[in-house]
Amino acid sequence: MNIAVVGLGLIGGSLLRALAAAGHQLLAYDADPAVRATARTAAAKAPADQRWQVAASVGESARGRDLVVIAVPMPGVSGVLDELVDAGYTGLITDVTSVKGPVRELVADRLRRAATPLAGFVGGHPMAGREQSGFDAADPYLFTQCAWVLCLEKETSLPDWLELAALITSLGARVVPTTAELHDAAVARISHVPHLLAAAIAAQITGDPLAGTLAAGSFRDGTRVAATRPDLVAAMCAGNAAAVTTALDAVMASLENVGTVLSRRNPLKDTAEWLRSGHEARTHWPALAGDSIDLPARADVLGRLGGVGGWIIDVAADRRTVTAVRPAR
Repeated sequence: MNIAVVGLGLIGGSLLRALAAAGHQLLAYDADPAVRATARTAAAKAPADQRWQVAASVGESARGRDLVVIAVPMPGVSGVLDELVDAGYTGLITDVTSVKGPVRELVADRLRRAATPLAGFVGGHPMAGREQSGFDAADPYLFTQCAWVLCLEKETSLPDWLELAALITSLGARVVPTTAELHDAAVARISHVPHLLAAAIAAQITGDPLAGTLAAGSFRDGTRVAATRPDLVAAMCAGNAAAVTTALDAVMASLENVGTVLSRRNPLKDTAEWLRSGHEARTHWPALAGDSIDLPARADVLGRLGGVGGWIIDVAADRRTVTAVRPAR
């Protein structure tokens, strides 16, 4: 495919490298001239059959492309969409933003206002990342075995969805079909709130050199993502504010509950009971994969697959079936 990747941070840069290694024709763009220069230098050092070119603008990167991947933080998505509209782009668009509802709304707004309608759009989000950021941290193997959400909405073109699913599974990722609403509620609980908790825990050693010296495995593992750039975390949490607030309220209520338990005269038994549900959830995660099965490539079937936590590992060449896996019972 002829593909443009707009935004060359960790995710965009890793995707650029993975797609180039798979033999696709790539044009890349980043708003930062220094990042574009770094990407050009890296392309020149890549094997001859795995190189990419760097464009001078969003419009130039999209020209003649089959697919544009928007890989910028949430605050930058609107501007990229405007530039694609202005350039008259008519190919397929996807994104890798960690919040899906607001991106869906931005695309719907462009569809209403654009003189030349935007082409098909399929929202996406690879559940992959590291506390390091930027193009220098890019890794073509970042997506191997990662869960990659592809939103399947009532307005989504199923052929477009399947085309993207085929592309993503070819990179070794597991495609999870769901909706923007369900995605945003889930990632608030398992990604966005953990970032906030990690930051709050990490801040506890501020001004306490003894605590910093004693901090070991629990502190390291519980605060790893606090090393992520604050502006990136702020963008994803603010972009998903309603769902994050709901999830955060639930966690705070649970912590207040254990605080009450610990204030009792004999807290040992009740504290152990409070810990039990989290312990069981963590020891059973990740779920074991069940046997693979071929399913018809229909929107209702794919929706049910995502609803039970299943994923797709392959798409048939004729796009009539998918190879799927459900979590083992």
